[in-house]
Amino acid sequence: RLDELHSKIRTLRGVTTDIHDDVERQNLVLDDTSGTFTSLSSGLSASAQRMTRSFSPGTITVLRIAVFVVCFLIGGWLVKHLVSWMGWL
Repeated sequence: RLDELHSKIRTLRGVTTDIHDDVERQNLVLDDTSGTFTSLSSGLSASAQRMTRSFSPGTITVLRIAVFVVCFLIGGWLVKHLVSWMGWL
């Protein structure tokens, strides 16, 4: 009976060791995930700060000019395709 008890104890020790190893791996994954979210949070914060600075009152005129240029280019592209679709060229 002592051999049976020793076998059961060895099995329990193996299960306990496996559980411990799994918990350690999960802790490493959680730490890595926490680091990733911290990095993402700081990146988003920095992006929000840059966006806030880019929309400050002094840069609105530059932004308006950029929007006008983009709209002009898109409008020209649309007119070109409309003219070619109508067969005028």
